[in-house]
Amino acid sequence: MKNTIFFNAMILTLFALSGPLAANDEKKAVMSVVEAAYVKGVHADPSGEAMRKGFHPDFIMFVQDGDKVTKVTRDEWIARIEAAKAKNSGGPKPVVKHEFPVVEITGKAAIVKVELYKDGKHVFTDFISLYKFADGWKIIGKIFYRHPNS
Repeated sequence: MKNTIFFNAMILTLFALSGPLAANDEKKAVMSVVEAAYVKGVHADPSGEAMRKGFHPDFIMFVQDGDKVTKVTRDEWIARIEAAKAKNSGGPKPVVKHEFPVVEITGKAAIVKVELYKDGKHVFTDFISLYKFADGWKIIGKIFYRHPNS
C-alpha cells in the first residue's frame, strides 16, 4: 500500500513538473534561434547562412519611415548584410550585447522582445515573431525601434 501511494505521488509529481519543464525547454529553444540567427547572424558576426537557418523563407521585416512602412524580405536583408560585411571586411567587429526582457510562447507561436547594444550603445529594441515548424522555431517577422544616437 505504501509503495502504491509513493508511486502514485511520484507519477503526479512528474506530470506536474513536465508542463513547466517543457515550457522552459521551448523558451530556451526560441531564445537560441533568436540569438544565433539574429543577434549573432545579423549583428555580432554577420552570416547569411546563420540567417537562412533561423529565419523562415517567407520572413518579413517592417521598416517605418515617417508615415510610410516598407517591407524587407529575408533574402533582401541577407544581401544587404553580406554587402556590408564585404565592404567592412577589414574593420573591427562590434561588441554586441543583448537582453530578452520578454519571451512569450503560446502553442506554436512566440514573440521575443530584444534589447540590442553595440559597443555600449543601446541601438535597437526589436519585436520578433516566430512559429514552430517540423524542423524547429523560425523567425517569421520583425518590427523595431532604432534608438537615437546609435
